[in-house]
Amino acid sequence: MKKIILIAIISFFGIEANAQDQQEVKKTPGKYDIEVKGNCDMCKKRIEKAAYSVNGVRSAEWHADDQTLHVMLNDKKTTPALVQAAVAKQGHDTKYANIDIKATNEQYDNLHGCCLYERE
Repeated sequence: MKKIILIAIISFFGIEANAQDQQEVKKTPGKYDIEVKGNCDMCKKRIEKAAYSVNGVRSAEWHADDQTLHVMLNDKKTTPALVQAAVAKQGHDTKYANIDIKATNEQYDNLHGCCLYERE
């Protein structure tokens, strides 16, 4: 009987700890960091403009130093994948949560010379 109670207590605390971890992830709903390849200020303007073109994007800021687009979304209106698709259409490869959405070769080739980043 003591073993059963001990197992129940350990299970309860394990589930409770897992629930707290999930809450930490959901603490800031609608905030996403999407990896976007680019080089310069022209890339920054193009990437952010593409992100803002998606209905439901509240803010978008791309940083060249870490190749990351920080976006805040209305989760009821859009998803990170829709933002990725809009950015990829402009010629920039994207990655979020192991989902790669890449620009076509034609879209990439249409970028300005200084914007041609190294593709994987």
